[in-house]
Amino acid sequence: MRFLANENFPEPSIKLLREQGFFVKSIAAEAQGSADKTVIEIASNEELIILTFDKDYGELIFKYGMKRPPSVAFFRDKGSSTTFPAKCLLEITGFKND
Repeated sequence: MRFLANENFPEPSIKLLREQGFFVKSIAAEAQGSADKTVIEIASNEELIILTFDKDYGELIFKYGMKRPPSVAFFRDKGSSTTFPAKCLLEITGFKND
């Protein structure tokens, strides 16, 4: 799986996912301040799954009527640590992280 971490996705989680072998492109590192529409276009063009805490992405994808919309992993709970989102993702994808 290949991911695009939105600006609100914590850097320690990005690092943990990369350590586990996932490709993670970071909007904060590569295109900080990008509009949500631009993030969607990047994800769609590069076939990346958006990692975000922003609930507006689903609405925006349908609003722009994208023919090949990207997938979005929407996290509702930030948890108690900055690696919590990555650990959740690793758990649901079947990867073990001790």
